[in-house]
Amino acid sequence: MAAPKVAVVGAGVIGLSTALCIVETCPSCSVTVLSEQFSPNTTSDVAAGMLIPHTYPGTPIHVQKQWFKETFTYLFAISNSAEASEAGIHLVSGWQVFKNTPKEELPFWSDVVLGFRPMSEAELQKFPQHQFGQAFTTLKCDCPPYLLWLEKRLKATGVQMYTRKVTDLWELHSEYNIVVNCTGIGAHQLVGDKKLFPVRGQVLKVHAPWVKNFIRDGDGITYIYPGIHRVTIGGTREKENWNLSPDPGTTKDIFDRCCSLEPSLQGAQDIKVKVGLRPSRQCVRLQREVLSQGGVKLLVVHNYGHGSGGFSVHRGTAKEAARLVRECIAALQGASSRAKL
Repeated sequence: MAAPKVAVVGAGVIGLSTALCIVETCPSCSVTVLSEQFSPNTTSDVAAGMLIPHTYPGTPIHVQKQWFKETFTYLFAISNSAEASEAGIHLVSGWQVFKNTPKEELPFWSDVVLGFRPMSEAELQKFPQHQFGQAFTTLKCDCPPYLLWLEKRLKATGVQMYTRKVTDLWELHSEYNIVVNCTGIGAHQLVGDKKLFPVRGQVLKVHAPWVKNFIRDGDGITYIYPGIHRVTIGGTREKENWNLSPDPGTTKDIFDRCCSLEPSLQGAQDIKVKVGLRPSRQCVRLQREVLSQGGVKLLVVHNYGHGSGGFSVHRGTAKEAARLVRECIAALQGASSRAKL
């Protein structure tokens, strides 16, 4: 059989990392990335890119932990290499603080991040509104640099990238053997997934180079995440809100909330407001599907629905999607050898 042709639809962090994992595990494949938007115009470009997992109620915890561990290990190696600054990946230490002690004082990921420990009384004096906290070091991916680094890696391996709006996966059946759906919130319309819903996030990207530590309120709504050049402060979690226009009242609310955690942010300059729609569902959709029309089949692998936690698990889910693509290739090769008999 000729080299299988694989199309990856979507060019956010999930699409690009999935394409890279497919190239690495199936070198005989011809891989193409198709997307209506590329960086800097993807949802991933709005995200802070912090590796602090979000919990998916419909996915077993040991699976989520594996995805996070694979992602952390992969990015840690890059952060420890000469590529770190180009890839936009760096270690960042800080605090997650709680107004009330959480039921779960040790989250499932506490032994994957570095140096996880309860905060001391002295540290908690920085946060008079909070009575409990956790200190740890994790990784952050700055975007667009990380997406551009992934694109560069893909181009170096011969992957083609085209700007194209795909309105129906079936339209690709005459050009490709396998289609990988990494369309994020786009899957709501593309494959009619009614279990997928947007969680609107508005954030501010500000110039405040003196802020070196991350601070995250345990409610997950207020956070301060320093990047290489800018600090991302947020945020909102608005379910079923599709509005991509920044709201000035929300901007003020975010700024006030973050200044109450870190008063020095009053001096932040050059505030840019960004909005993204997190593609949320009870669990990531990571599975194979066979589409067929009139006896013709198209093999599809879905990898979308990562919600707030896409960066934290992107490499782990990309590896799993690549494994499913390998299964599809084996099925195609089996079918083609049977056809020869």
